Amino acid sequence: MTEARSTRDALLDAAYDVAVAGEWQSARMVDVAAAAGVSRQTLYNEFGSKDALAQALAIREATRFHEGTNRFLDEMHPDAPVDAVAAATEWTIREASNNPLLKAVLTDDTHELLPFITTRGDAIIAATRSNIESYWRSHWPDVPAEDVALAAEAVARLTLSYLVLPSDGPDGSAEAIAARMSTLVERLLMKGSS
Repeated sequence: MTEARSTRDALLDAAYDVAVAGEWQSARMVDVAAAAGVSRQTLYNEFGSKDALAQALAIREATRFHEGTNRFLDEMHPDAPVDAVAAATEWTIREASNNPLLKAVLTDDTHELLPFITTRGDAIIAATRSNIESYWRSHWPDVPAEDVALAAEAVARLTLSYLVLPSDGPDGSAEAIAARMSTLVERLLMKGSS
């Protein structure tokens, strides 16, 4: 691991700890830097601002979800994109329900972090869409690219919506959400074959 990579990771780890502890609003960059064992200037050189640090933290957490989803799908060996959507959605909803950072973001009274997965969540949507498209293209190359793009966009946006605003009741279970998501994707993909 390179020094720049380990410094970046240490800073993101420190930011994660601050956010999970519910101290994001009061945290100063110097405190995050000290927790990472680097200078404040090093933190500013790496990220530039507290907002940029929060954005990088959100992207790293999304990447962890993407990697976990892909590992899960590789273990499950779904036969088709629709099956993959159901499995990945269910896994993501279950994992998210126990994710300390997501819980901290959703319960943050100051709303400093929430925009990074809502109104400023475009980077997460783009990364998620790209991950889905890449996975589908490598596993199901016969599915038309425009259908994959449309389905990936819908899945990315809806999944984030379910994470930010979970459903209650029997329709809010991970299984029910996964079933609805796979039905949607099946209809989107069937559109291209009709």
